[in-house]
Amino acid sequence: MTAMDELSPAAAAPWAARGSMFSQPGLARPVAWATPHDLDRLRAGHARERLGKPLVPTSVASPRLADELFARLLAYGTPHETHRGDVLFRPGDEDVDLIVVERGSVEVVRTETADVPAATVAAVDAGGFVGELNLLTGQNVYLLCRVREGGTVYRVSPERLRQLMANDVELSDIVFKALIARRELLQRSTAALAVEIVGTDRSAAALALRTYAARQRLIHLWFDADTPAGRAMMESSGLTEDDLPAVVMPGATLKQATPGGLAEKLGLSYRRSSTKPVDVTIVGAGPAGLAAAVYGASEGLDTVLLDAVGTGGQAAASSRIENYFGFPFGLSGADLTGLAVLQALKFGAQLASPCQAVILDADRNGDLLRLHLQGGEVIDSKAIIIATGARYRALPLERWPDFEGAGIYYAATELEARACTGSPVTVIGGANSAGQAALYLAGRGSEVSLVVRGPDIATEMSAYLVDRLLAHPKVTVRCRSEVTRLDGGDVLEEVSITDRTADSTQAQPCAGLFCFIGAEPATDWLTGIATEDDGFIRTDVQLTDDDLGPVWASLGRRPLPFETSVPGVFAVGDVHSGSMKRVAAATGEGASAIASVHKAIATLA
Repeated sequence: MTAMDELSPAAAAPWAARGSMFSQPGLARPVAWATPHDLDRLRAGHARERLGKPLVPTSVASPRLADELFARLLAYGTPHETHRGDVLFRPGDEDVDLIVVERGSVEVVRTETADVPAATVAAVDAGGFVGELNLLTGQNVYLLCRVREGGTVYRVSPERLRQLMANDVELSDIVFKALIARRELLQRSTAALAVEIVGTDRSAAALALRTYAARQRLIHLWFDADTPAGRAMMESSGLTEDDLPAVVMPGATLKQATPGGLAEKLGLSYRRSSTKPVDVTIVGAGPAGLAAAVYGASEGLDTVLLDAVGTGGQAAASSRIENYFGFPFGLSGADLTGLAVLQALKFGAQLASPCQAVILDADRNGDLLRLHLQGGEVIDSKAIIIATGARYRALPLERWPDFEGAGIYYAATELEARACTGSPVTVIGGANSAGQAALYLAGRGSEVSLVVRGPDIATEMSAYLVDRLLAHPKVTVRCRSEVTRLDGGDVLEEVSITDRTADSTQAQPCAGLFCFIGAEPATDWLTGIATEDDGFIRTDVQLTDDDLGPVWASLGRRPLPFETSVPGVFAVGDVHSGSMKRVAAATGEGASAIASVHKAIATLA
């Protein structure tokens, strides 16, 4: 007999006895999940991120389930009696449950830190449930949940929640949308003060931390240390300039914080409780890796996705993609890859970032491949997909390393562009990414110099971008030109551009230099895998008999599509020799590689 079968009409729906609560507001009181009255003042005083962006409807974050749907949700949980004051989870707890309130009520509280007092974030009555996106990402809890009115709650474990996501489409859609909506609302609520990041606005270390937090959609607030609010926050938390960037959380302060250190504290670094080998490990969370994770997890493979920096890859650095199938009005790379991350999590993929792979044992240990991580952990996997993409190239100019993150950027998103708004900037490159960046920056009021080494920007750039750039009054295209000098104090202030046709050099102000001059394959950590001379990985029909060792003869087959010279290891996306360097092509390769993974795993049996 199932848990649902055991519920008698009287016992099954005590919430219904209170007068059809499902037709009334208040199950998860909208005022609690929504923006607090003082949030505008809070944001104005502490940070200025994402102002004006519409909030998701509170009804999505606090769904009112019909009796039958609520009973189905209870069937996935285990009942527990509660008493006033009981703590159901607290900051720092790992692998917490979805809390479904059958009787009584609970509250969610942001606990106090050095500079802010505690505050209630949400109140949830009978018929509601407690939880947000960290239930799927694996992030440690950063809020406290305690009982306001005793009764009964049902705990839905992470494993049972994934079963719900896989088996009950109707209920899954409601719960999943609520978890996403709550993350959006929490970012704009007093809960954002649970993770406070402080640093200087044009610091490379601070930019890396903020980029990681943004790509992981972490609930947080940013404080510029050069503002009164930032200085006040530092003083109340006992921080000095030498401690920056820093992160202040309940019970912990991270000084000279890094993305890796923050991930470790939040539980977002790699951790695996099971000793069983995984079906497929994907190294790299750009479009190709994310597509592989979505299709692998949705088709029932135990899937682990790793990225050394943060989800999204180079695509997340694009301010606008207009030629991606199905999005006629375009979307940012961060939005596209962010949605893909949510899909992968929904289907049960485990994501760890930042998490760097350092060694791949090319010799199989029986039926398994062994991947070594930077922290010393080892993942045994039946198949591995390499989707590490490529690293950005830099110009060999004096002081280039000094200005990286302090005026030199490899992406043109809100984070990088904020410090340059309205000031003159320079974009280097002749491909689509450079054209998109130039238009985005010009749209924010900057005078943009687009510097191209070649004779014509139409050589490598899509026609729609070329037409817009040549017509834009704030964009100056300088072909057959190069940036030859950088000048400034602690931050970049001026660049010199040499016109090779006229053989003349001109210095001009520059608040930001955005570099899109190509990339090199991130394959230097690999050994024993056949590559081209430039480091890009050869696969399937690109491989010669000389590339294939005796192991292939014992397998009795040739490499599958996207399979490398090592059986069971696949390569997709920009790291793959001959790739198109387009988001749509990368996602297609990632999805297609999963079909080959299934076939490769089948040969191991």
